[in-house]
Amino acid sequence: MSEDVKMSVSAPVVKDERKIVYVVFEDVAQSAEFEAPAGILVKNSGFSEEDVEVLQEYVKNNWKTIFDMAKDIDPMKAFLS
Repeated sequence: MSEDVKMSVSAPVVKDERKIVYVVFEDVAQSAEFEAPAGILVKNSGFSEEDVEVLQEYVKNNWKTIFDMAKDIDPMKAFLS
């Protein structure tokens, strides 16, 4: 996996009465999206199966930090910028 992979998170959303955050990992040629805290793969474009497993474990093991990051997101400000 490239060292140039960047992670971004969404603001918290409610899905099926659960609070989740969408986490996207991407670089120039590949991207993968997961739901935190469960680490559910939403979509993958270009990452190997092994890379997806590593990213999935990262999401599962770091969901508290990911949720803390997501709490600071202002959806309207992000939408308008």
